[in-house]
Amino acid sequence: MLLALDLGNTNLTIGLYEEARLAWHWRLATDSARMPDEYGLQLLGLLTHAGHRPAALKGIVLASVVPNLTGRIVQACREYLQNEPLVVEAGVKTGVRIRYEDPRAVGADRVADAVAALHLYGGPACIIDFGTATTFNALTKEGDYLGGAITAGVNLAAEALFTRAAKLPRIDLQRPPSVIGRNTVHAMQSGLLFGYVSMVEGMVERFRAELGPEMKVIATGGLAEIVAKETKVIQHIAPWLTLDGLRIIWELNRA
Repeated sequence: MLLALDLGNTNLTIGLYEEARLAWHWRLATDSARMPDEYGLQLLGLLTHAGHRPAALKGIVLASVVPNLTGRIVQACREYLQNEPLVVEAGVKTGVRIRYEDPRAVGADRVADAVAALHLYGGPACIIDFGTATTFNALTKEGDYLGGAITAGVNLAAEALFTRAAKLPRIDLQRPPSVIGRNTVHAMQSGLLFGYVSMVEGMVERFRAELGPEMKVIATGGLAEIVAKETKVIQHIAPWLTLDGLRIIWELNRA
């Protein structure tokens, strides 16, 4: 079995693979105050809950965009799961050529997304990851990662409205009854949801102008399904795309 860990600013997403099948998956809150022992006990508990022991693991692969927590997760894997994780960073085989001006500046999660998209859907592709940040990533037909665009995520924007505007409440992102909100909550939901949908449609059109008309559009991340319901431009919803990419990267590096 393979354990795939995607450490993001908001969530630690965990996948347990039986060969190529994602058998179990979990999301934990990322907590910068949590110690290696706490992460280790959580990971061991989840593995036990799935009916397995550390000895059943053939490997662990980790992508992290939170540098100050990476070492803690690695230590937790060593001490509690008796396994040295493969950390996705410079020098790791991915099968994707990074054409960014500084390849080391590309987040490991974005690399994993590109790897999964290339293997599962093929290029050219626009990969949209709805996380803490919303990222648009460009992949060519030949498998080159060109770069992309980054903007604030939907939940981050909602939190900014609550904290910076005294009369606006904190809201859950849901579809309002209509585009024209008749109260403050519905007006905020409309602006956030339909505003982001319009942004997605506009960015996809611009990416297609550069990547070509055959470009595929793949959405991943926690809010992918909510946004995809409101637009026809998203062709594939892949909520575990990053984990799948990590699995493929581990396979490429196991020899």
